[in-house]
Amino acid sequence: MANPRTRFDPAAWTLLAAGFAVAVPPWHMLQDDMTWRTAFAFFRDDADTASALAQALFFGRWWLWPIIAALVVAIPAVLPGVARPMRARLLTIAGVFGLAAYVAQGWSIGVRGFVYPWLETVFGAMDDRQFGIGLGGMVTFVCLVLMITDGLALKGRFGGDRFVAGAVGILISAIGIFTVWPVLTILGQAIRSPVDQGLLDAFVERFFGAKVWGVACFYSGSSCGVAWNTLMMATATATGCTVLGLAFALIVTRTDFPLKRMMRLLTVLPIITPPFVIGLGLILIFGRSGLINQIAESTFDLQLGRWIYGFNGVWLAQVFSFTPTAFLVLIGVVQGISPSMEEAARMLRADRTRTFLAVTLPLMRPGLANAFLVVFVESLADFGNPVVLGGSFGVLSTEIFFAVVGAQADFGRAATLALILLGFALSAFFLQRTVLGRSSYVSVTGKGDSGLPQPLPHWVRRLAYGVAVPWATLTITVYGLALAGGFVKVWGRDWTPTLSHFGRAFAIEWTSNGIIWSGGAWMSVFTTLKLAGIAAPLTAGLGLTAAWLLARQRFAGKTVLEFALMLTFCVPGTVIGVAYILTFNVPPVEITGTAIVLVACFVFRNLPVGVRSGMAAMSQLDKSLDEAAVTLRASTFRTLRTVVLPLLKPAIVTALVYSFVRSVTTVSAAIFLVSAQHEMATVFIINRVINGDYGIAIAYSTALIVMMFAVIALIQLVVGERNLGRRKAAVAPVVPVVPVGGRA
Repeated sequence: MANPRTRFDPAAWTLLAAGFAVAVPPWHMLQDDMTWRTAFAFFRDDADTASALAQALFFGRWWLWPIIAALVVAIPAVLPGVARPMRARLLTIAGVFGLAAYVAQGWSIGVRGFVYPWLETVFGAMDDRQFGIGLGGMVTFVCLVLMITDGLALKGRFGGDRFVAGAVGILISAIGIFTVWPVLTILGQAIRSPVDQGLLDAFVERFFGAKVWGVACFYSGSSCGVAWNTLMMATATATGCTVLGLAFALIVTRTDFPLKRMMRLLTVLPIITPPFVIGLGLILIFGRSGLINQIAESTFDLQLGRWIYGFNGVWLAQVFSFTPTAFLVLIGVVQGISPSMEEAARMLRADRTRTFLAVTLPLMRPGLANAFLVVFVESLADFGNPVVLGGSFGVLSTEIFFAVVGAQADFGRAATLALILLGFALSAFFLQRTVLGRSSYVSVTGKGDSGLPQPLPHWVRRLAYGVAVPWATLTITVYGLALAGGFVKVWGRDWTPTLSHFGRAFAIEWTSNGIIWSGGAWMSVFTTLKLAGIAAPLTAGLGLTAAWLLARQRFAGKTVLEFALMLTFCVPGTVIGVAYILTFNVPPVEITGTAIVLVACFVFRNLPVGVRSGMAAMSQLDKSLDEAAVTLRASTFRTLRTVVLPLLKPAIVTALVYSFVRSVTTVSAAIFLVSAQHEMATVFIINRVINGDYGIAIAYSTALIVMMFAVIALIQLVVGERNLGRRKAAVAPVVPVVPVGGRA
């Protein structure tokens, strides 16, 4: 019987793909869209459009030979009869050598020749040039990483599992390129000092200044430093959002509230809202000329003033904005609690209150901790709400923005403030791990679960109603007033009903040549939906894979990787936008101005929510489920696909929905990365707001909300619901009363 390895060897396929990548497609990125015809047509005509092999053979680009040589060295590793230790050694050596040569040539040679002067001293002046990595270089990089991980797995690392090793290698590489590298680039500005000031003096002045750490608010009417403002705001917002998210999750999953379907819809509404709508609605209600102030003044002759501007307004807007995030994390956790555990407590004569406090609530701790952490970090990085409603109340994100866009463009100050934000996020990360500790929260096992969900205690149900129902009413009011602006002629002046704003934004003309999308908003709509549609599945796939690796596998550096996944999430979008420009505007990765940089930004900005929701859901799954599948000789990939993923459907929906809507509604990072060819919806809206055209801006926002509702419904329809095989309460049969001695 033939050796299975000779029929299908992952290393052979990896090496074959790498050989194709260096021999056929262009090594560097093309200015125009690449097709296979352009790849072959310019195979020898132009060095900048040729493959790596053609460049090395015909254009004298010798620095590509080491990469090709590394692939040649790996060939014996896939031949029949080679011992496993030798295969592991060859693959590891070839992968490490090829990757080192790849990184060295990419960083050392740019569009003007050698990047570093000492290279000219060693090799002489270079008249040649090198653009950013293209399709051939990208595929080769992935293959070299897989060769290294394959060699390590053959040596027994990662439990000898090649799939786990490859997943860890790809994840680390992706996080390193699109998260760690940009963050380090922007933070590197913190160690640069002005010409007339020393490095240490400049850093101390930026880091410890009174505007950052001032405590005047504790003993006087003055304001505190932006660091304290940010910390207090993040803590208050995370607490409020977690409480609200839990209340909504309990109502939706554990009560017979007649309007819970509509309430679930309201919890998602703020997260799919384009920028400025929430702030505008709050100003219309609570602002100086808002509805509440006018009623108070006319009825009670009471001047409420500008209380909405500052801490109060920012907190209210952030709780509106981020409660859906907490809800999406908690809904899967609440659904995953095993009813049999609650039923067992009731059978041991525990009342509803004791069951809820001693069984249900402790099993929610992973979800509560993850929801608090995600919202805390989101509040740290929030820019839109503080800039609209903050007034004189400054936070770190707005200070970073003004440092970047100000007249001095002080990247050093912006980087230093971003370093403080990272410190806050790191502290929250380790505090969460301390709170959860090593306790087990497994409630979904391989055994059947015939328990019935227990009714909530009366006081818990009333408390949940008391928190969620007024908030839902306020949400409807805010959106009703804010979105009304798209249906009136002039916002705040002429309230005559009209649909003209929708016509200007979404006009369609039917001609003999076909449909013409003549409305000014159509181009940005198509671009936004396309890029968000690409980013959402990538985010969900990477996020849930990362969650599975962090929750189920053991490998060196797991804690560091877990924090690295949070980096782009805890850095303001403005900083990420600038960091991506500084990092990806020049070789070796030259993608600024393309759709790739926008998709990468969306994926790695939204990745932490998928990771945290996946980890929270996976903490409830017993590892015996995985072990049973492996015992039955299922591969790791098949176990993940057929056992784990079906039980993670709430987390999959969370990752897909969050990534899609955040990609559509983001503005702080996208505003730095968009180009004329790739205009995003949020940038279109902001430009209309800047020009004072509120009607079109709100009309566009309304249309986007409807579109995103449709996409969310489609996502839930495609993914489906998790089926845990639990029985439901049956209606007691009606037993006919038969008279004694008679008939029914």
